[in-house]
Amino acid sequence: MLRPSRFRFLVVTVVGGAVALTSACGSGSPNSTSSTGSVSAAGADASGGASTAAATLRLGYFANVTHAASVLGVADGTFAKSLGATKLETQVFNAGPAVIEALTAGAIDAAFLGPSPAINSFVKSHGNSLRIVAGATDNGAALVVRSDINSAADLKGKSIASPQLGGTQDVALREYLFKNGLKVQTNGGSDVDVINQDNSQTLTLFRSGQVDGAWLPEPWASRLVIDAGAKVLVDESTLWPDKEFPTTVLVVAESFLEQHPDTVEALISAELAAIKEIGADPAKSADVVNTSIGKLTGKKLSDAVIANSFKQIKVTYDPAAGTYNTSSQHAVNGGLLKAVPDLKGIVDLRILNKVLKAAGNKPVGAAGLGQE
Repeated sequence: MLRPSRFRFLVVTVVGGAVALTSACGSGSPNSTSSTGSVSAAGADASGGASTAAATLRLGYFANVTHAASVLGVADGTFAKSLGATKLETQVFNAGPAVIEALTAGAIDAAFLGPSPAINSFVKSHGNSLRIVAGATDNGAALVVRSDINSAADLKGKSIASPQLGGTQDVALREYLFKNGLKVQTNGGSDVDVINQDNSQTLTLFRSGQVDGAWLPEPWASRLVIDAGAKVLVDESTLWPDKEFPTTVLVVAESFLEQHPDTVEALISAELAAIKEIGADPAKSADVVNTSIGKLTGKKLSDAVIANSFKQIKVTYDPAAGTYNTSSQHAVNGGLLKAVPDLKGIVDLRILNKVLKAAGNKPVGAAGLGQE
């Protein structure tokens, strides 16, 4: 069985029109999202001014438990309500690199995805493609394998899947293999055959014996264990200090952030409201998320899978920027980057911190990226 982990959420409380956030264990009519006296990420006049709200926000996200806040917020209307007159259009993806392709092509404006493809896009665009504006989820990823695989050494000669080349789980897999002396094609070896494919295909191929394991986000790690007889070889949280690592962050196209800060503020506020819902009633939220996943994928998760998946995640607005240089080094070790890049500027937390400050909460920092 999967290792039980802490079931923690950051709870958002709305007080006097502001959003207050505190730690905890464990659709209405449209409204205008512009506010008098706001300071936008683009440096709007603090005394007020014309709204910078966009006519439409095109948002990408995954039908995964590691995207719980976005799945919930879209499903129950929280996002649409917060955006007010701005029309919400959504697109569901399987992995981060595909999201980046859409963002780069101008097909979407913002997205929830893993930090690794966000970093890669930022580097390739010389800092012009996107900004990470908030966190979303920590933890909730694991290497699950056949019952006869008991160590990293047993992976030699095996086929292991990940959602997509350069995705957050793909980078984690290649780093783990590298640290254990096993090389793959991207770093000059062939000890392990890494197969990149959709998570649903991985489940099918694992059942048929065509792959021996996979590094997956939730709920797919739990699905392979509970539905297909796999076991957890590595809970990724055990590989990080304090047993926490970012799985999902919120990114916005740099141009969209500059042109429409009011819309970005409404989106961030909506995410915090969704986090509040999860913290207030995790069981109900898990049911809503599961129902939405069923509509998006064609099949709901079993009660055991959705319950176990939620136990593995930590929903949080903090993007954990202090881990990004380490993630970049992992990509270097896996042969996906040539060197650890300068990531100064990848994180823009001004809008998030504006909301936090208004509620009397401490700001979120970007320690380790030269933005302290």
